[in-house]
Amino acid sequence: MSDAPAAVPRSPAVVAVLAFAGIVVSLMQTLVIPIVPELPKLLDAPASDTAWAVTATLLAAAVATPVVGRLGDMFGKRRMLLISGVMLIVGSVVCALADSLLPMIIGRALQGLASGVIPLGISIMRDELPAERLASATALMSASLGIGGALGLPAAALIADNFSWHVLFWTSAALGAVAIGLVTVFVPESKVRTGGRFDLVGALGMAAGLVCLLLAISKGADWGWGSGTTIGLFAAAVVILPAWGFFELRTDQPLVDLRTTARRQVLVTNLASIAVGFAMFAMSLVIPQLLQLPARTGYGLGKSMLAAGLVMAPSGLVMMATAPISAAVSKARGPKVTLMTGALIVAAGYGLNIVLMSEVWHFVLVSCVIGAGIGFTYGSMPALIMGAVPASETAAANSLNTLMRSIGTSSASAVAGVILAQLTTDFGGYALPSENGFKAVLAVGAGAALLAFAVASFIPRQRPAGGAVPVAEGPAESAEVTAKS
Repeated sequence: MSDAPAAVPRSPAVVAVLAFAGIVVSLMQTLVIPIVPELPKLLDAPASDTAWAVTATLLAAAVATPVVGRLGDMFGKRRMLLISGVMLIVGSVVCALADSLLPMIIGRALQGLASGVIPLGISIMRDELPAERLASATALMSASLGIGGALGLPAAALIADNFSWHVLFWTSAALGAVAIGLVTVFVPESKVRTGGRFDLVGALGMAAGLVCLLLAISKGADWGWGSGTTIGLFAAAVVILPAWGFFELRTDQPLVDLRTTARRQVLVTNLASIAVGFAMFAMSLVIPQLLQLPARTGYGLGKSMLAAGLVMAPSGLVMMATAPISAAVSKARGPKVTLMTGALIVAAGYGLNIVLMSEVWHFVLVSCVIGAGIGFTYGSMPALIMGAVPASETAAANSLNTLMRSIGTSSASAVAGVILAQLTTDFGGYALPSENGFKAVLAVGAGAALLAFAVASFIPRQRPAGGAVPVAEGPAESAEVTAKS
């Protein structure tokens, strides 16, 4: 591991560069949202097919994130971060040059392969930063997923409204190139590596299981939840994932060390992460729709996509501002308290939204409250994970945690879609989601946040670690982490 004196002078630049890279990658997730309704016309394809421009990114990210994390632990985190950046640039260029569906799907899948940047960045921080800077830096890096998403929506809407849609992807490619250049100059390669042989069978098994699961979740509403395709995919996931786990437990160098992930602190944190991911995404599904629905509905505000994005943007700034506060709470009380506090703040934000949804400022307030809660929860998760795993497994463990959040967001999209499709109102001959439908989704979002609070209460008691990453107090885990770190 790099010694502290060499890392201290570089630490501010390392943090800034890695956080910027994380924001660039998360921008990619929201980049396509303003043009989704126009894709059938732009690509001359049915809407059911153009939806793959979103689905392909989701599936590629789910598969790539844990694989890239494991490769980072084995062969170098900075190296894999740079490779991920290259994938983002190549995918963006392919999309920028695309005029038909197939290259767009390929480009979006390549962009999804870059999603491992955030867990890799967190792991590099653990290896390179002095202890007193680690908590706030990892909190900011973890929150960059939400920051980029919130800031990216208005930026993407502005570009889409004023330029060719291809400019969206040229912008993404340019930002990716800047990120790669900055990483090359300012971020050192970590000396903490595991080496060994890559678990190709485990990677293929995990990919198959995740693709079946997430494809069923994300496309179930389109195909029909009772259709043979959807049920078949769920059944395949139920068969493949346990078989994969059985194999991983019996291989010498597994893709995912399930014994480590079964430790109480890691397992419970990952379960809470699914609920937090669900709760976070519910806001992104409801607020823009309510802002853009016609005012004649009685509950829509009739705003543009750009206006909706600008309403959401302050939440990203709040997440950024919350990162050091999250780190301070974790330092004083432990990251478990930070996670539980954030979950309660998110639940309170959804509760506010149920009663405040008639003015623009209501949505600004609500998104900021929920953003503050997300900043707390996302800031605490890396500390909880890194406090229970050896330094040599940091990237893989953080990548798995990121995957758990993604499963939560995918589930939120599916559940919200079902609710809004069932609770509709007639508007000029068209069925639109009703006000009660939106309130139901908000209530489910609040419930998910409260579930995260309840699950997090089972995380082992923490002891503040004076600025370092807190370590679980279980004697076996604590001894092993201390010995290996």
